[in-house]
Amino acid sequence: MTPPTKTAPSAFGIRQNLLRPTDSEGAHRVAYIELFFDLIFILALTQLSRYLFDNQSLAGALESAVLVLAFWWIWIYTTWATNWLDPVRLPVRGTIIVLSLIGLVLSTSTYESFGDRGLVFAVSYVTLQLGRTGFMLLAAARHDRALHRTHLRILVWLTVAGVFWILGAVLPLEFRLPLWAVALALEYLSAGLGFGVPGMGRATADDWDISGPHIAERSALFVIIALGESFLVTGFAFVDQSISIDGVLGLLVAFVSAVTMWWLYFDHGERVGAKAIASSPAPGRIARLAYTYVHAVIIAGIVLSSVADKEILKHPDAAVILPTAVMLVGGPVLYLTGLVLFRWVVARELLISHLAGVGALLVLFGLAFPLSPLVLGAMTTAVLVCVAGWETILRVRTGTDEPDAG
Repeated sequence: MTPPTKTAPSAFGIRQNLLRPTDSEGAHRVAYIELFFDLIFILALTQLSRYLFDNQSLAGALESAVLVLAFWWIWIYTTWATNWLDPVRLPVRGTIIVLSLIGLVLSTSTYESFGDRGLVFAVSYVTLQLGRTGFMLLAAARHDRALHRTHLRILVWLTVAGVFWILGAVLPLEFRLPLWAVALALEYLSAGLGFGVPGMGRATADDWDISGPHIAERSALFVIIALGESFLVTGFAFVDQSISIDGVLGLLVAFVSAVTMWWLYFDHGERVGAKAIASSPAPGRIARLAYTYVHAVIIAGIVLSSVADKEILKHPDAAVILPTAVMLVGGPVLYLTGLVLFRWVVARELLISHLAGVGALLVLFGLAFPLSPLVLGAMTTAVLVCVAGWETILRVRTGTDEPDAG
């Protein structure tokens, strides 16, 4: 991180400097209050998994995709905010606690977001997005004019998107999905366009003064939270039924799948990403693409896989129909695809093992329908295990297994 832009004192904004220090360990440290905020998303992800499990249709899949992307966008925007702000400061801590309360309301309305609680969900989402951005405006006004201008542009985009969120909630139900999809598209597109606003210019990723190690660690922690949520979903599904051989096998498949996903991300890939963003002369560019956009694919893969694990436990011997096949195969496909994109962005490495795994999973999808969910789940997990083993063996043989190896 570089020192904030020096400007003349302004009558607007918070007088106390709430920005992270640039010359101490606090510049990169993840604070406990940030982890407290993350706890809200355990509930959010379990509700998302529950919603997708109970709505196995094209409409349900599209609605679940909107919800996943919405929660990810809240989390990553807040992570960027705490990357700039110093969580040790009491005003920052207080703001994060308030955001956590709003996030709790948002999470509790997730399951009925496309039903009776749509307005609660929309108002909570818009309030959280605009409230956090408004606080950033006040915090940066006196101390970093460039950061202040960036968040002024962000506020414009989020306000426009907020209109679509609210309209989607108050208009008849058939308008909710398309209007919320438009709102999300505006929010995701805005970052790629540098939050450009007519008459206000735009920001470039090279201008974003961030702590790369902080962004990398925060993203890795959210992957852990998503994997932990999969254990919750699987565990609740297991204890709700009588103990059986199929149930025990399904639980074992879910556990091996989660362990393998952890291995594929944390054994080496996470270190590659953290090293790349820490040493990059333009960390904002990597943070925007690899950690803001690509990680959304990784998280979506984990969520979909947790739903697949629940399907295996609930209906181990049922016939595999199209929604079941999409869940069981789609989760690992999304996860591996996200990892391929991640490694390409941060290190320009093309992971042949992961691409081969995606190909094998697509073949399994074509062979899925004569199988049972338990057998298909075991086969998709076996593919993940083979991919992890392939990458690990290759890395050991080429001498890149050391902790500091890139």
